[in-house]
Order: sequence, then structure tokens, then C-alpha cells
Amino acid sequence: MVEPLYVPVLPVRRGAVTAYLRLSPAIRHRLAPLWTLPPRTGPERTRGASPPPDSEADGHVMNAWLTPRVDRLIEAMDGNPGWVDAGHVESELHGSAVAVQRLITRSGMVLVTAPGRDRTLQRYAADLAFLSGRGLAIRMAVDEPPDEPRSTELLALVDRLRMPPSHLDLILDAGEVKDVAESGKRSLVALDLLGSLLPWRTVVLTAGAFPRAAETFEAGAASAITSRPERHDWALHEWIRRARPDQAPVYGDYSVEHALGANLAEGRFGGYGPPWGLLRYTGPGHFLVARAPTRGNHRTDRVRALARWIVRDEAFRCSGADRSSAEDWWEACAEGVGSRGSGSPETWSRMGHIQHLTYVTRCLLSRGAGRQ
Repeated sequence: MVEPLYVPVLPVRRGAVTAYLRLSPAIRHRLAPLWTLPPRTGPERTRGASPPPDSEADGHVMNAWLTPRVDRLIEAMDGNPGWVDAGHVESELHGSAVAVQRLITRSGMVLVTAPGRDRTLQRYAADLAFLSGRGLAIRMAVDEPPDEPRSTELLALVDRLRMPPSHLDLILDAGEVKDVAESGKRSLVALDLLGSLLPWRTVVLTAGAFPRAAETFEAGAASAITSRPERHDWALHEWIRRARPDQAPVYGDYSVEHALGANLAEGRFGGYGPPWGLLRYTGPGHFLVARAPTRGNHRTDRVRALARWIVRDEAFRCSGADRSSAEDWWEACAEGVGSRGSGSPETWSRMGHIQHLTYVTRCLLSRGAGRQ
């Protein structure tokens, strides 16, 4: 895999997959996503913990759920490089094995494993990596400053995988960033201790700053419908670049998804979907987030009013190279009439991803050229 410019961590959900498919070729060829297959059922998964078994024992159910998602991802990636983490479903080998093998053998993606996962599954991932010839990635959570036992754990995993470092990628996952200095110190320790442990093929540092909807709105005033959370993920990477100008890892973030968003199963609201969704837009130092209703009286008028709030913000790109097809949609939504074109939660997610991925890629290109 050629070292990418940008590694967005994305859930294998229709909004994100379609967003990737609709990026311009110039943008799509500059990034390599880390796709995470979400759990099929059950409560939110604990970060870094081994997943519990699926409550549905019949492997046919898992296979029927997973296969169309895998096929959609294979079609969207179209042979482009990236990674895929099947940690939430890989323990259900009776239902997921065929789909995961299909994903690795029919795409250009690299499978991900991690310390703490079942050793049989780690070996299975390494076997698939050997079959594909594209190597393997190891994902390390950086929730605490790594110490010598973590490096020993990582070395033991590499030894079990029996793969040379030149075929291994290291993904350091800082998770949600609320305090840039604190996350920065942990990330520096991880880079110094784990990043220099072996001559890895690629070292990526990924972090998320897009908030949980509950934290954005429910913790504040009951009437709040807009928010401007800071982009701590971008600030973290800038912090690392200043501290280690010659050792900076590949940039990664969670786009406009919460860092634990892919730990949630789909269909939690039943057949009617959630009562509201999020409009999301990425500015230079903050996100624009608005809570929009999905049903009820005057729903379309309320969505269009929130779209106007985004379009009229100084962060909105009315023209220029940083503009994407999402900006066209936002303007049409803001100024439109009637119910057509006001979107749904999936549409809002898709447009948020298109805009974010385009903007961040352009920023990284400009930074590399000395203009950022």
C-alpha cells in the first residue's frame, strides 16, 4: 500500500459508503479509509474489549445481514486501498467468515487486528492477510500512555502473526479527544514507544472530535438545536507536528462521526427511525452541528432554516477549491421550497462526510505545499 495522505475512520453504513463513492476521483485517490463493520445487534460495544457473541446463534442470519454490506463496500472501494476492522463481527465465524474472506480477496483493502482479541481470530486475520498478499494492520488504542507491558504485548502479537514489519501497519487510535494537550502527551508516548518499536510499513494516528448527539444537545438547554464544537482532532495533529516535525504520523480522524459511533448496532429506534438527526458541516476550527427533526409539523421548514444557518456561517465555502458537491446540496436545501430536497438523517450524514473528507484532504494538500 502506498502511504496515504489521509485516513478517515468510517462505519460501514450506507451514508458513509455512499459518501465515499460520491467523492471526486481526485479526493478519493488521496485517502485510504479505515472501515469499521458495526455490530449487528446488542448494546454499545466497549472500546477495546472483546465483543460479546451475537445473540442470534444462526449463522445464516449474520451472513444474510453482513454480505450485502460487504458487497456494497467492495463496489464502492473499486480496488482502492484502505483498511477494514471486522472486530465487532469476526467472533461469529459461522456467519461472518465467508463475507470477511470475500471482502479481503475481492478488494484492495487490508484487514485489521488488535491485541486482546481472541488468538484464534488473530491467526485467522493473519492467514487472510497472507492469502491477500497485502499484509495486516494492528490497531492500538491510546487511552492511557503506553508503557513497557504494552510494547511487550505488541511484540508478542507480531511474533504470533509471523509477518515481517514491512507487511504490517500500526494504527494508533487516540479515540475521542476532549483535551488536546492530554491526548497529545499520550500520543507522543505511543509514537516514541510503539511507533519506533519496529520498522512499520505505515504509522497512522487517528482521533475523533465530533461529539455525541446526547452530549451536544441533551446536556445543555432543552431548546438548543445548534452547536459549534471545536475540532480537537485537527488541533491534536497540529500539536504532534510541532512536537515531532520529523516523525509525524499519517493524519487520521473520524470524519463527522463520534469516535464510538461504529460501536453501536443499527436499528435502535425501530422501523420509524430516530425522531431527529444531525446536520453537520466542518469549518477550519470547529464543526457546525444542528439537530433537525425527521417528522412532525413544519418539519421541512425547520430543516431548511437550519440549512440556512449553515450556509450563512462564515465557515461555509461559497466558492473555491475546497468546495464539494455537498455545498451545492446545502444551498439547494436552504433556498428550496416544498418537502423535496430537505433530506433525511442518511442524506445529512452523507453530505457531512462528503464535505468533511473533501475539505480535510484539501487542507492536507495545502499544508504539504506550504500554504496551510
